[in-house]
Amino acid sequence: MIQLRKFKQLAALAIISLLTSWMISCSPEPNRPRTPTIEFWTMQLKPQFTDYFQSLIANFESQNPGIKVNWQDIPWSAMENKILTAVSANTPPDVVNLNPDFASQLAGRNAWLDLDTKVPNEVRSSYLPNIWKASTLNGKSFGVPWYLTTRLTIYNTDLLKQAGITKVPSTYAELTQTAQQIKDKTGKYAFFVTFVPQDSGEVMESLVQMGVTLVNTEGKAAFNSPQGKAAFQYWVDMYKKGLLPKEALTQGHRRAIDLYQAGETAFLASGPEFLKTIANNAPKVAQASAIAPQLTGDTGKKNVAVMNIVVPRASKNPDAAVKFALFVTNDENQLAFAKAANVLPSTVKALSDSYFKDVPATASTVEKARVISAKQLQKAEILTPTLKDFNKLQKAIYENLQAAMLGEKTVDKAVEDAAQEWNNR
Repeated sequence: MIQLRKFKQLAALAIISLLTSWMISCSPEPNRPRTPTIEFWTMQLKPQFTDYFQSLIANFESQNPGIKVNWQDIPWSAMENKILTAVSANTPPDVVNLNPDFASQLAGRNAWLDLDTKVPNEVRSSYLPNIWKASTLNGKSFGVPWYLTTRLTIYNTDLLKQAGITKVPSTYAELTQTAQQIKDKTGKYAFFVTFVPQDSGEVMESLVQMGVTLVNTEGKAAFNSPQGKAAFQYWVDMYKKGLLPKEALTQGHRRAIDLYQAGETAFLASGPEFLKTIANNAPKVAQASAIAPQLTGDTGKKNVAVMNIVVPRASKNPDAAVKFALFVTNDENQLAFAKAANVLPSTVKALSDSYFKDVPATASTVEKARVISAKQLQKAEILTPTLKDFNKLQKAIYENLQAAMLGEKTVDKAVEDAAQEWNNR
C-alpha cells in the first residue's frame, strides 16, 4: 500500500515535471529579440526589375540577419488609394516608394516619420541637396530621394525634314513658330501636352519656366500677375490656332506617347526611359528619332522628376525601415538601379560615375540621352512647390486654363478665378 502510494507520488511529480518542462519550452525566451519583417512597397517595378529587387533584398538580409523584407509591387494607378487606405487604417507598410507631390499631401497630415532625427548629417549630405529638398515640408524631411528623370525632347527627324525645319526649338517661344510650320507643311502636330488635372504636371512646370511664381511665401496664389497672364495666353493661343490636338483637354500623357509612336507628332517631351518603349512599339519612328535638351522658357530652368522612399509614422519597425530605405538608396545600389532602369541616381557619388559622362562616338540614342539627362541634372530643380494641397492648385489652374482655351472665359478672368479658388480652398 505504501509502495503504491509512493509510486503515485512519483508519477505525479514526473507529470508535473514534464508539464513544467513543456510550459518552459513553449514559452518565449524573454531575452530573445523578435525578428522584424519589413513590408516594402514599390510602384510598378515588377516584373521588369524582379531580379534586381530579389538580389537587393537578399544582400540586405545577409548583411542584417535579424531583419526580413517582404516586397510587394503595386500598380501605378492603384498606389494612391492603397496607401491612403493603409495609412487611414493604421496598417501601413514600413517602406513605401512614392513621389514627393503625392507624399507631401500625406506629410501634411503627419503620416510619415520625421527623418531629420533618423538620418545622420553625413548620410544626408551624400544626396544631391536640391533633390533632398523635394521631400521636405515646413522644414521637415519626410522622404529619402531615390531615382530621378529629367525630360528630354525626343524628335522625329523625318517629320522635321518634311517641314523644312533644320533647328530643334529650345524654348516655348521658338516652339510656336516651329509648330505652325509643321502644321502648314505636313498637316501634323508638333507635340501633345495634357491639361488633365490628375495627369502630368508639365504645364505647371512650363509656367514656372516662363517666369511665373505659383505661390508666395504665405502659400497664397502669386500667379495672378503679368507673367501668369502671359503664360496662360501662350497656351490659349496654341490651342486656338489649332497647334495642339483637341484631345489635349481630355487625355493624359499616354496619348503623347501614342501620337509620337504613330508618327503624328514631331516632338515628345519625355524621359529617356521611353526610348526603349518607342523602339519596341514603333521601330521605324525610333530609327528616325534623335534627342535634344528639354524645352524651357526665358528663365532657362529645367525640370527634374523625383521618386522617393518614405517610412510611415505608424511603422512597427521604424529603425529597421530607415536602415532599409538608406540601403536601397545608397551609392552602390542607386548606380546599379540607374543602369538597370535607364534613370538617374540621386546621390552625388553615383551621379559622378563615368557611366553618365562618357559615351563612344558610335553611341546609340539611348546612350546619348543618358549623358544629356545627367548633364541637365546639374542645374535641374523641382519646379513646382511642395504643398500638401498641390493637387488642388493644379486643378484650379488647369480647369480655368481649359475654360480660356475653349473661349468660355477671358485669360484675365481665368487667371483671377484660379487664384481665387486656390486662396479660398
